[in-house]
Amino acid sequence: MIRVIIERHIAESLEDAYEERSRRILQHAVGAPGFISGETLVDATDPNHRLTLANWRSVADWDRWYHCDERKDLLAEIIPMMDQDEKITILMQS
Repeated sequence: MIRVIIERHIAESLEDAYEERSRRILQHAVGAPGFISGETLVDATDPNHRLTLANWRSVADWDRWYHCDERKDLLAEIIPMMDQDEKITILMQS
């Protein structure tokens, strides 16, 4: 199993619109092969900094989801709401 950390920083006043669309991305990921679980957290010191923690069966499963057209289309809706580039970290157990 791997854990994927997705960090996003949302532009001021776009939090509600972002929340709605980001939930849709997670809902679609749930149906992707290899998806195990996921949650989104808000930074306690910066309410516009969001972290999604997702567990995937393998790097290959994550890569398949990351590069699929469905994710790209959904992500295209939130990119204009972010004031920084998305940062992704993939963690593996040692």
